[in-house]
Amino acid sequence: MNHDHDRFLHGSQPLERPLLPALLRGWKRRCPNCGGGPVFASYLAVRPSCVACGEPFHHHRADDLPAWATIVIVGHLVGTLLLSVEFSLAPPMWVHFALWPTLALGLTLWLLPRIKGMVVAMQWAWRMHGFEGEGQPD
Repeated sequence: MNHDHDRFLHGSQPLERPLLPALLRGWKRRCPNCGGGPVFASYLAVRPSCVACGEPFHHHRADDLPAWATIVIVGHLVGTLLLSVEFSLAPPMWVHFALWPTLALGLTLWLLPRIKGMVVAMQWAWRMHGFEGEGQPD
């Protein structure tokens, strides 16, 4: 579906794509354009296009940014919590072995698709990697 007529005001000025609403839609794993359709076909596989508005996603380039950001966030959270619990409560070692890997895995699996949705939404809002419209340079 071609939406070039919707993307440009009077044929020359690109319409504004506010970043914050796009990021919030990406966090919810929804289309950054309309918020109606899901961005993912499965856990991390981005759909070729939005099922609600037809916005193409096939050219996104999330690459390693979602994994890197997830590692940084989870590492800081779990590391801080681990040290806080150890210094304040000094639980037995089996508690550490049971608690922290479980928490790290759960947080990682929960955060990764949300962060990837935000990366795709950021690229859409900033018109990166093919999101600028047909016939324009990459």
